Amino acid sequence: MLFDQMLSSHIGRLGGGIAEQFGLWHIAISLLTIGFIALIVDYAYMLYMRSKLPPGPFPWPVVGNTFMLPDNKPWIWFEELSKAYDAQLITVWIGRNPTIWINDAWAASELFEKRAGIYSSRPRMLVFAELGAGQENLLNMYTTTPEQRDRWRVHRKLIHYGVGIQSVRRYRTFQNNESRLVAYDLLKAPEDYVKHFERYATSVVSIVAFGRRVESWNDPIITEVIAMMHLAADLNVPGKKFPMLMETFPFLARFPNEIAPWKYGLGKKRAFHFFYALADEAVKKEGHEDSFANYLFSERPKYNLREVEISSLTGNLFGAGSDTSSSTLITFILACCAFPEALRPAWEELDRVVGPHRSPSWEDENELPYVKAFVKEVLRWRSVAIIGGQPHAPTQDDYYKGWLIPKGAWIQGNIWAIHHNEREFPDPDRFNPHRFLPGHPDNRPFPGEKGYMTFGWGRRVCSGQALAEQGTWITVARILWAFNIQKKMGADGNPIEVDIFSYT
Repeated sequence: MLFDQMLSSHIGRLGGGIAEQFGLWHIAISLLTIGFIALIVDYAYMLYMRSKLPPGPFPWPVVGNTFMLPDNKPWIWFEELSKAYDAQLITVWIGRNPTIWINDAWAASELFEKRAGIYSSRPRMLVFAELGAGQENLLNMYTTTPEQRDRWRVHRKLIHYGVGIQSVRRYRTFQNNESRLVAYDLLKAPEDYVKHFERYATSVVSIVAFGRRVESWNDPIITEVIAMMHLAADLNVPGKKFPMLMETFPFLARFPNEIAPWKYGLGKKRAFHFFYALADEAVKKEGHEDSFANYLFSERPKYNLREVEISSLTGNLFGAGSDTSSSTLITFILACCAFPEALRPAWEELDRVVGPHRSPSWEDENELPYVKAFVKEVLRWRSVAIIGGQPHAPTQDDYYKGWLIPKGAWIQGNIWAIHHNEREFPDPDRFNPHRFLPGHPDNRPFPGEKGYMTFGWGRRVCSGQALAEQGTWITVARILWAFNIQKKMGADGNPIEVDIFSYT
């Protein structure tokens, strides 16, 4: 009797265990089935959207085209896709999100300029914005609601006071002086030309922002700013490696930094503390009353500016005019070495207009059309913001040539492809200032009066454009007037060739 009861109890427990295991297995199968169905439905939606969007490579479920992205220079791949599909716009899926790339100047002008009211907002940028510069930064602000547009206009108004077209003319004196110092530094140590350009560009912006000169390359503000700008550039290029892979798999950004090495420490907002400390210091020092930081603090009560906003506004000046200007001058040196034939017309013009007894001044600009064209070609030939800076996002569904551009989608101009289109720029990798001289056979129609799109478009055009163009012109003109820039000589006495395609 006792044995029978024990056996029955054991069989009952065994049966219950089997039933429990079967129940768990059934739940697992159900969850997998639901997940599979959800995957199929989501992928079907992706394919449906693909049929409406501009053409592009076939996306995989969940990951899209992420792992098709090249390891280096994806802008060239986007250009090649545009040619392969014979389309001005192409679609590349970053995970489940379509990103649209404009590879044609006229299409970029039509959408970003003529329809600027639609394309003035930003998409969600997890890595660059939420984990990087912040969504409250002027660069990344949404403009989809009236409140967001109002705040964006406040920031834009404030930044225009600092570096707008009318404002930068009052900076000509110290910009000219800093440019003279560049020439002197090049005379003393030509091998350190990169450091000289970085000091010059950072000093100009630092004077505007904080009333503070940068006297030598060893100033900590240079190393901090250049490091931040290089990081920002890296975080603005789509990729299949971390940290950019988080754009494909956003859930990975939810992990704390301590257990998420793939986040590379993003989210700490180091720049916030750095730029606010400099702004606060500038306000407390005498003699800095004309600085942008001082202006922001004076306007703080009126616009209810928070510390993070003051920090981002001063920091944006460096993004708009520091690393960008120094990089443009480095490009200028490369062009002079690679295409020495472009120098002789500049020398002849400078000798005729300026002469040997003084260096160029602002008053000479309109009398030096070839030098002006030289600067434009520097900005075109190897543009700094090679993928057009930050992406735009339409505030409503839009259509271009029958293609859908969905509300909130990531849409970006590929400056490389735009500036290397044979239709507008024959033999595009050749440095040729004549293409910017009216009446010359190489001068081709191009949307906009400037003839290039280096600084972006519409209401999101680079705030520091006027400051960068002004400083680049006087510095390039002075260096062309003062120096003969040549390739470095090897031990055998022959010039060392430069590779214009290895430079980014």
